[in-house]
Order: sequence, then structure tokens, then C-alpha cells
Amino acid sequence: MRPDLAGSTGYIRNCWYVAGRSEDFGRALTPVTMLEEKIVIFRDTQDNPVALEDACPHRKLPLSRGTIEGDTVVCGYHGLTFDRTGECVIAPTQLDNPPRRAAVQSYPAEDRWGFLWLWMGEPEKSGTADIIDIPNFDNTDWGKTPKGGMSMACHYLYIIDNLLDPSHVAWVHLTSFAGAGTDNRPLDVEEIEDGVIVSRWVLGEAPPPYYQDMLPFGPTCDRKQHYECRMPSTAINMSVYTPAGEGGADKPLSKDAFINISYNFITPVDATSSRYFWFQHRNMHANDEALSARMFEGAKMAFKEDQDVLENVQTGMDSRKSGYLNLALDAGAMRFRAKVAKAITGEQP
Repeated sequence: MRPDLAGSTGYIRNCWYVAGRSEDFGRALTPVTMLEEKIVIFRDTQDNPVALEDACPHRKLPLSRGTIEGDTVVCGYHGLTFDRTGECVIAPTQLDNPPRRAAVQSYPAEDRWGFLWLWMGEPEKSGTADIIDIPNFDNTDWGKTPKGGMSMACHYLYIIDNLLDPSHVAWVHLTSFAGAGTDNRPLDVEEIEDGVIVSRWVLGEAPPPYYQDMLPFGPTCDRKQHYECRMPSTAINMSVYTPAGEGGADKPLSKDAFINISYNFITPVDATSSRYFWFQHRNMHANDEALSARMFEGAKMAFKEDQDVLENVQTGMDSRKSGYLNLALDAGAMRFRAKVAKAITGEQP
């Protein structure tokens, strides 16, 4: 049997992953699983995020079943108490002789762009500068949709494969992102230091249904599909629309261009499940809350269409009795997987 696709075994650990939306975490002990590691997250009395291994070192009862006292977590079995660094600071049953090896792993945590990020590798290698930059995030001329989150019962790299494939919209997203030229126009593939970009211009065609009411020009336009993925698992899908005749790789960006960027953050849970977070960012209609809500619902519907396909891909690949093949449209995804596999190998001792 042909082995699984590159990058399917293991994870890149020395990097930041999204644990959830920042507002998902408060004073309550909230369990999450990331990269097959069980973690408990809460906020201390100063509202700073704390992330600890979700297992008391005594008998591995999840700390998420305990309580918070001040800035510490108290195990619900025998009261072992841990600070934000994971050190055991109180052992009630042996106050004069606390267990020296009683400690849990702590994870660097950072709020950025409305999401909570955890560093899943060696803590001393973490740096907040490594979290993705989002230009114009605080620019009041740009509009944002609400932040979304959903679970998918598939390996995270199947989601990345999908987000490096502009062609799938012609069959999967017929009522939203599909449009003339998305099925067979040639694709440009570019490797960057930490990822891959797949893109193409579609010239002189009607925009897809999702965008028709947003554009200040028409009925036809020029459209760029920009599908970019960066390690470990961030996808930046950008749609650029210009008046017909003003688009193309050989032309400067039109002053009338409409730009919508979908930032997608995928976090592996385990080998067959993932968490998917996103928001969209546009350069027009900044204060149109109704449009933001409509865009959010439209994107969520499209992502559920992806979910249905990708969960069945996971099932099909797991139960395959024959080989699989790659198509020319998979070139970008295969290059990204090769980068991931190389990074995973590079982290091994």
C-alpha cells in the first residue's frame, strides 16, 4: 500500500498554534487538546492567559477538574497546587515535605489578533515576533467579520491541501466562491521561505455569487485567487477584484481594487481531527456590520461544505484498499507537505 502523504506523521512543535478565540478563555478551567497534548487554560487575576499540562503528576487526574485559587490551580484529588509556571507550590497532605518532582508542563501563551496562541515546542525558543503579522488590522478603513471556529474530523493537512487548491471551489462551492475560470485556468505556484503560494488571474468574467453585491463595479471584472499557506498551518486566502481590464499579473494594483483576505488558522488535535479558526478582512465597507455578518455566514456555510468533503476524504484514505494519485492541481499542496515533513524531521534529536 502506498504510504500516507508527506507530513502525515508528527507535528512541527517549535511554533505558535491557535488554541481558540481570546474570549473563549476566562477564569474557568478550560481543557483543550492540541498536537495530541491535553492542556488546561485559564486567566489569572490580571487577565493573563495561563496554559498548563492537564494532568496532576500524582495520578494524572485532569487539572481541569480542579479549582482556581487566585493565580493557582488546585487539583481536585488531593489539593496539589500549581502556579502559572507549573511548579507545585502547595502539597496539603505533606506540607513539611513537598514532593520535589511535582510539576506540570507550562506553555507560553499570547493573545494576538483576537485569538489565543500557544507555543507547543521548547519554551526557550518561543518569541512573540514569530506570530503572524496582519497588516491593516487596526486600520479603521478596513472591515472585519466576526471570528469563527469549528471542529473537523480530519487530519489538519487535508485542510491545508484544500486551502492551497483554488480549483475545488468550482465543484464544492457552487453557490458561493465558484465562478467562471475556477475550474481550468492555469495556476502559478511559488515557494516562499516558510510556505507556498498558489495563484491565478481570471480576467473579464462575472464575479462569484458571494462577492457580487460587494463590488462597486461590474457586471464583469478581473479576479485574482491568491491561496497562501505558511508553516505550521496558517492559510491566507486573498481575493482581489478590479474593474475589467485593470487586473493581471503584469499590471500594478488598481486603485479601485476590492480586496478580501481570509485568515485561516488550523490547529491539529490529533491524527484525525483538527480545529479551524478564521476571520475575514476587507479594504472597503469598513463599518457595514450587516455585510460583515452576511460574509461570516457565507464563509461558514462554505467551510461546512469543505468539512463534509474533507471528513469523507479522511474516511476514504483511512479505509483505502488501493493506491491514490496526485493531480497537477496538487502541486502547491505537495510542496507544502514536503516543507512540513522536512521541518518535523529537523526537530528530531
